[in-house]
Amino acid sequence: MSKDRLIYLPLGGAGEVGMNAYVFGYGPKGRERLILVDLGVTFADMDSSPGVDLILPDITWLEERRDRLEAIIITHAHEDHVGAVGLLWDRLKVPVYARDFTARIARLKMQDAGQDPKQVITVGKAPEALELGPFRVQFFPVAHSLPEASGLIIDTPDGRIVHSGDFKADETPGVGEPHDPKLLAEIGRTGVKALFCDSTNVMNLHEGRSEATLNTPVAELMRSAKGMVVATTFASNVARLKTLAVAAQEAGRSVCLMGRAMLRMTQVAREAGILTDFPPTISPEEAKSIPRENLLLIVTGSQGERRAASSQLARGNYMGLSMKEGDTFLFSSMTIPGNEREVGRVVNALSEMGVDVLDNSARLYHVSGHANRPDLVAMHDLIAPQMLIPIHGEHRMMREHAKLALARGMRSLVVPNGSVLDLTGDVPGLVDEVPTGRTYLDGSRMIGAMDGIIRDRIRMAIGGHVFVTLILDEENEALGAPWAEIAGLRSEGRGGKMLNELIESELEEFVSRAGHKVLADDDKLNDGLRRVVRQVVMEEIGKKPEVTIVVSRLLND
Repeated sequence: MSKDRLIYLPLGGAGEVGMNAYVFGYGPKGRERLILVDLGVTFADMDSSPGVDLILPDITWLEERRDRLEAIIITHAHEDHVGAVGLLWDRLKVPVYARDFTARIARLKMQDAGQDPKQVITVGKAPEALELGPFRVQFFPVAHSLPEASGLIIDTPDGRIVHSGDFKADETPGVGEPHDPKLLAEIGRTGVKALFCDSTNVMNLHEGRSEATLNTPVAELMRSAKGMVVATTFASNVARLKTLAVAAQEAGRSVCLMGRAMLRMTQVAREAGILTDFPPTISPEEAKSIPRENLLLIVTGSQGERRAASSQLARGNYMGLSMKEGDTFLFSSMTIPGNEREVGRVVNALSEMGVDVLDNSARLYHVSGHANRPDLVAMHDLIAPQMLIPIHGEHRMMREHAKLALARGMRSLVVPNGSVLDLTGDVPGLVDEVPTGRTYLDGSRMIGAMDGIIRDRIRMAIGGHVFVTLILDEENEALGAPWAEIAGLRSEGRGGKMLNELIESELEEFVSRAGHKVLADDDKLNDGLRRVVRQVVMEEIGKKPEVTIVVSRLLND
């Protein structure tokens, strides 16, 4: 009989900030019962994934073993943890468990994707427990930048695992449950084999700050600003929405929420009984009649997303409202690495309007939802695990976290996406690798990273595109000259002649010289035509385009 083992396999989130998907397994090798913790997305950019709406983890390995999958467990309602639930559930078809607020958001995700929201089951915090095959799972509250964020206690026959979730050491978070060192110490006293711990802010050597520290500077801004104030933050940061709205109300400003995601989050938080004493809000229609100096707009788009409210205001207008000289725009957020260019476009467009743009460079208007290094050290001490496995971060962050743990006497390993970690016994070890990657939501369809679609888009963006058509008769003789259409390329060559005409001239010469064997063989003909096009374009304008060849052959009746 095979010896049982305890394994961990990240399919996303280990080596990147976002797209979290962590598999835990217990049982005989190759027959382990599995649970999946979180199923999130990350966001595309025009450089690496042009035209893509969302990026999701490749769950092919897990889908092929879904008969062994017990459940999906969601720690909290951020997009990088819950965003893929609706989009990928039909490939796994197991129950989804989460605490109330997160479950409400997950059901909306399921609904949006046409899946059954009843598959999402609400679970209370510890001592309530889920019995999932060999696993016993309990949720425990942690402070984060949205309500009801949770860590997990995962009991297995080989010991207790603690998954920190995303957390910060904030005992006055405004909305949601506070950081509770006593609770963490109680968990630690039970004996913890391994702590899987958030690594996002391990490079930050300062102690984290509380949401409460923003009250005074935000209130001062609302009082001192001369014109309209527009603020953006993460739609899910319900505590920040309340901080901004309360400060505006006290300064005599009416509050207008703008953006679908923000309206949805506040509605769900109210329905869950989490968002209390929130100031009354007005509609965009009502906001038009309010004097500018008495108005706060809280809008989506803190990362410069093109279709979000902040970007549309930067382009001139959103829902009949616009900004002008003397107004103030506040980024009450951090810019996620990779989004600097998009945010910069919004900032510069607003600046050109004469709008004063404020961000968190002076550390006045935003606090992170993730623990800094001193807070991580405190978590290590409270949980007191035998081993620490860094999660949720770029590779450099996880590596730094592992070095920190090793220096403090814990066993630790960096486990990138696709690596299988055997936790059985006292010494963890990497024992296998599985294929992992990315899946793209492209419009309404899913495409794989290896399908070539995104690669072709990037190539066309870099080198342009040439479309060539050639018609041959029954004897493989050309009916007229080939013709070429160009896109994304300079229209003129070096001597001022039209580029498409230069291409057509060289193609016609190639066809006239080609022998019967070439003209009768589609592969040889396509290769020859493609080489001619690329040679001409390279010589004339120094580019190597993507080329599409269409050869139409007339057949005998």
